[in-house]
Amino acid sequence: MTTTTSSAPGETLEQTAYRKVTWRLIPFLFLCYVVAYLDRVNVGFAKLQMLSDLQFSETVYGLGAGIFFIGYFLFEVPSNMILHRTGARVWIARIMVTWGVISSAMMFVTTPTMFYVLRFILGVAEAGFFPGIILYLTYWFPSQRRARVVALFMTAIAVSGVVGGPLSGWIMQAFAGMNGWKGWQWLFLLEGLPSVLMGVAVFFYLDDRIADAKWLTADEKRVLSENIARDEGGRAEHSISQVFGNPKVWLMAGIYFCFIMGLYGISFWLPQLIKAAGVSNVLDVGLLTSVPYGLAAVAMVLASRSSDRTGERRWHTATAGFVGGIGLVLSGIFGGDVVLAMASLSLATMGILSSLPLFWTLPTGMLRGAAAAAGIAMINAFGNLAGFVSPFMVGSIKDATGSTTSGLYVLAASLVLGGVLVLLGARSASATLPAGVSPSRG
Repeated sequence: MTTTTSSAPGETLEQTAYRKVTWRLIPFLFLCYVVAYLDRVNVGFAKLQMLSDLQFSETVYGLGAGIFFIGYFLFEVPSNMILHRTGARVWIARIMVTWGVISSAMMFVTTPTMFYVLRFILGVAEAGFFPGIILYLTYWFPSQRRARVVALFMTAIAVSGVVGGPLSGWIMQAFAGMNGWKGWQWLFLLEGLPSVLMGVAVFFYLDDRIADAKWLTADEKRVLSENIARDEGGRAEHSISQVFGNPKVWLMAGIYFCFIMGLYGISFWLPQLIKAAGVSNVLDVGLLTSVPYGLAAVAMVLASRSSDRTGERRWHTATAGFVGGIGLVLSGIFGGDVVLAMASLSLATMGILSSLPLFWTLPTGMLRGAAAAAGIAMINAFGNLAGFVSPFMVGSIKDATGSTTSGLYVLAASLVLGGVLVLLGARSASATLPAGVSPSRG
């Protein structure tokens, strides 16, 4: 991957530096997150064949899909603290190689116990990746540039849906029976290997800090470093115990939990919801899942640009949560009509995915240093417990009622609650922060 080195006409040194950093880091990190997210949620596609082949119930699937996040939760903070000490290059590479190997090993699952164990270990292996990248971006970009940068990185969720849906459907259909393996076994194998390759690439490609970047000039490094120092000027280093005892950090964790409930409701159940609307062919299901994610990618970038341009965070974040909740309610109401269900699911996906990069402007504007490493990891770890609750809850409700509709309404209520908490709580984020810590704008 190359980095643009020449200045555009009329471009300042600062603009040139940030353009180079953006082109150097974001496409590469974006690609890493695409393969990461595929490994995390391809179980949603495997489910279309796996449950009948292995005689698993919806509850078994929901528990297995969600137990990933228990391992993720337990090792998130330690993993991010290691990254802060050792640097992103070594630790992100380790994370990606180990999770790629474990994800591929999912092809050997034959019992519920094996399913649970491998999903749990996959969560342990991946712990620290996402909050590590969020922390890593704070080393390069000041807070006023962060929403659009995080959004560009997080559109990988949407793109993994655009690419992963058709790809997963094609693999399961085209490779079924080859070498005596089922389509879902080939899915785990073929989508796990790219993570290993990307992990190796991380080790050779990433630079831990601005000072390490040989592709920047001395003047560009100076400008970037001064901006980071100025951005952190009003924020002091604080102990990890202060972070864990801070009620506003816990509020951020609660808000993120509400939004993640909606995210994994979509991520793990979207193929099933489309199938329930009347689409039976697995390749067609895969192709249709790309529609909501494609629209969401556009919405994420536009919403984040608007937030950075205006400096307003709270209403942008809350509105995205409200839109996601409305979309889920409508998808429950129109679940039997393919066109209306797709429109509703698209609205839900646009709102849910747009809320995430907007949300991360709030906690990253509060903390720095080791406190940021611990705080971001804690918020992400607690929030991602919703990844356990959401699929298990929806699966249990479907087993009990034969329908996912009630589960969708619960997820919608969670998104609305998250939006309300942003409006009520985020404004006063500085009220109980330790002295010297300031919230982001808006």
